[in-house]
This record gives sequence, C-alpha cells and structure tokens, in this order.
Amino acid sequence: MSDLTISTPPPQDRLFGLLAITPLTRRRIENFRANKRGFWSLWIFLTLFVLSLFAEFLANDKPILVKYEGAYYMPIFSFYPETAFGGQFPTEANFTDPWLRERIATQGWMIQPPVPYTYRTINYRLDVPAPAPPSAANWLGTDDQGRDLLARLIYGFRISVLFGLALTLVSSVIGIAAGAVQGYFGGRVDLYAQRFIEVWSGLPELYILLIITSLLVPGFWTLLAVLLLFSWTSLVAVVRAEFLRGRNFAYVRAARALGVGDGMIMWRHILPNAMVATLTFMPFILNGSITSLTALDFLGLGLPPGSPSLGEVLNQGKDNLQAPWLGISGFVVIAAMLSLLIFIGEAVRDAFDPRKSLR
Repeated sequence: MSDLTISTPPPQDRLFGLLAITPLTRRRIENFRANKRGFWSLWIFLTLFVLSLFAEFLANDKPILVKYEGAYYMPIFSFYPETAFGGQFPTEANFTDPWLRERIATQGWMIQPPVPYTYRTINYRLDVPAPAPPSAANWLGTDDQGRDLLARLIYGFRISVLFGLALTLVSSVIGIAAGAVQGYFGGRVDLYAQRFIEVWSGLPELYILLIITSLLVPGFWTLLAVLLLFSWTSLVAVVRAEFLRGRNFAYVRAARALGVGDGMIMWRHILPNAMVATLTFMPFILNGSITSLTALDFLGLGLPPGSPSLGEVLNQGKDNLQAPWLGISGFVVIAAMLSLLIFIGEAVRDAFDPRKSLR
C-alpha cells in the first residue's frame, strides 16, 4: 500500500489566498519587490513621512510630559498658565525660560522632545548673530531669524508631502473623470473637450498665480485650489487614450448589448485597465506637486511668511551665502525626498509593465 502524502501550500501562498490576491496582482507585487531600489525607497519614504506626522513630538519647545509637585501635565495638548508651576503671570508657561525649567527640575521632572524647538521658536541665547552655524544647541544651525533649522525642515517636509498628496489625489480624480468621459463617449464631446483643454493649458499659469495671490491671502488651501486649476490636465490624455481603446473591446460591447449602463461600464469594465497607466504616473505627479509648492515658496508666492517651507529655506540660503548650512540642508532634504519618489515611481512602472518577468 503506497503512502499518501498531503501537500500543503507554503505560508506565502496561504497568505495570498486569504487576502484573495489575484495571480496578476501577486506578480505585480513581486515585480515591485524585485526592484530593490524602489522597494527600499518606499520604506524609507514611509518611515520619514510617518515620523513627520508626529513632528510635535520630535521638535517642540513644549515638553511632552511634566511632573510637578506630584501632578502630571502634557503641555503639547493643553494650555497651562505659569501660575500652575509657581509663577506669577496667568499667561501660558514658557518652558524655555531658565527660571521655570529650574523650578520644575527642583519639584519634579519633564520629558522634552529630541529637538527642543518648534518651527517658529527663536533662540535668543545665540553666541553669534543669526544665522548661527551648527552647534550643540542647534544641530543644523539657525536661519536668519534665529529659528532652529532642523525643526523647520521637519515641519516643512510634512507640509510639503501633505500638500503634494492632496494636490495629486484631487487632480487625479478630476483628470481621470474628464479623460474617461472624453474617451468613452468620443465624438463631439471629445472634440469640444480637447479644444477646451488646449486653450486652458495655454493660459500663462505664472501670471494667473501672481494675480490670484495679490488678490487673496496666500495659504495652504488657497495654493491648493489655484494649482488644482492647472494640474488636473496631466492625466487626461492617458486616461482618454485607454478609454478610446477599451470602449471597442468585445466584453464592453457585450455589456452594452445586455443593457448595462454607461456609468457601470466605465466604472467596472474600462476604468480598471486605465488605472494601470494612472498608477504608473501618480508618483511622478506627486513629485511635480511638491516641486511646484517649493518653487512658489522660493519665489515668495507660496505659504504665508513664517510658515515652515523647504522653498523658504532655499531662499534664505540664496540670500545668506555666508551661511552655507542653509542652502546645503534645504538642498539635501529636497533632493533626497524627490529621489525617493522617483525611485518609487520607477518600481511602480516596472510592476505594471507586462514585459517584465521574474527570474
């Protein structure tokens, strides 16, 4: 009697089965992981981005936790007057004051962030005039107003990535919808929409930005709305071409013959194929969105003065050539961030490339 052997799939296959991942999706994931540069760039970028989301715990002039006379305080989340720590004024406690720090040390303790400055904290105890070079108090030095450069880079990285993600997602939704309508219906709809996009793309974007920023107070949402007016056209041509190609496929014509609505056909049958090219372009669109905000801040047309901005750091480096740490720090952060996004985009492109095969 022959022995019966029961073969069990490896743990990796069982995991893919539980997650209901199709073989095509699995091949794309493996292709992405095969690109080591893009794979590790994704993890490095995600780590930096997640850390920047908790910037208040990394760079802040307020302690994370204070114990004073047996009571616990969290100044990062709540307002505490100076009288709560034995002071005389009901104003907010200044934890950079040496007197207050000594009093807390004698009656308790406090846990400070690794960088004891926020992006707007001015160091009034510099040994040299601002901009001060790197030192033990300011690891990357200060800008021309005495603010810690490392804290401004941490907050600037966060706002740049959040702005880029918001602009990329909203503009992609609008661009995909416009391209889908053009490509699916074709005819006069496609003709008139194409002429409108050609005229709209020919408008002088920089002059319109100058006019709008002179009329409105510049801010995060204002810049997002202004840049959205021109950035949504980046994906229209790609999605339009995919819908023009896919609307004549046999399964699409069969669904139309069975009475399936146009919206359902566009959403379930053609859009998944168009999303392959869209996802390939999105990391590069994110890169361009971050670059646009940096360029506007460098020109003084971006975020309000005093906001943490990578472009403003570069502008200070241009105006203070005697302080090379300003320009070098800003350049390194921007170059590293954009390089990581480019590497991720290349890995995504390889993952969706049908010509790529695993060894």
